[in-house]
Amino acid sequence: MAARRAAVLGSPIAHSLSPVLHAAAYAALGLDDWTYTAIECDETRLPGVLAACDDGWAGLSLTMPLKRAVLALLDRTEPLAAEVGGANTVVFRGGRRHGYNTDVPGMVAALAASGVYSPPGATVVGAGATACAALAALRQMGLAAAEVQVRDHARAGDLLAAARRLGMAVELRPFGSPVRGGDLLISTVPAGAADLYAERIAGASSRPGSVLDVVYHPWPTPLARAAARSGLAVAGGFDLLLHQAARQVELMTGAERAPVAAMRAAGQAELARRAAAVSR
Repeated sequence: MAARRAAVLGSPIAHSLSPVLHAAAYAALGLDDWTYTAIECDETRLPGVLAACDDGWAGLSLTMPLKRAVLALLDRTEPLAAEVGGANTVVFRGGRRHGYNTDVPGMVAALAASGVYSPPGATVVGAGATACAALAALRQMGLAAAEVQVRDHARAGDLLAAARRLGMAVELRPFGSPVRGGDLLISTVPAGAADLYAERIAGASSRPGSVLDVVYHPWPTPLARAAARSGLAVAGGFDLLLHQAARQVELMTGAERAPVAAMRAAGQAELARRAAAVSR
């Protein structure tokens, strides 16, 4: 297969683990001439970066703050990405830009790996693009409704619009409200922002049934640690990142199955390296 290029775009992007995961996949697939880099890019630069991607480009991964902004720049958007209101993947094919959302299947796969398949209910913390993907993942897992806890109801418009497109009923509640006993708790907020929920789990008689924290570094988060100590099933941001990246590899390379084991080993080694560097 001819040499191709791919990259992850976002701002900030220097911390991204995606180059490590994709490079490991290329090596395992024998795609020695393929490269994957990280490009600092915000909404204003995005049109220019996309325009500069010629026939040598296979695809792009998108992170904050580009998942919604890219939709207007695509030639074709898969139905799931349109419903969620965000694409985290662009594949260049036949001179056209195709948009996909691999966060949703990545989230479902990460939860399944922790033994969570059909929760009785769910509470999502946050209202950004990842929270919208969480609603779609919950729908795929059989739920028709979810509670969403936010700091500012006025900033939940995009999430409520996504919920309508997905056919999901959403109840907005204040950030930090008690979580219903037995719920799957999905935290989509940055590191440290969910520490209140960790304190609640440690001291409450009524706890969620399982937890997904989308943070992957540093790990474990206080929320993940409290959940594990309470005997709850815990899924983390690394597994989410791994499985969404695996689907991206399949879309960009045409591989039937991404080499998940090789990607996992490379990602874990890089996270261990970063942890060791911080502790020095």
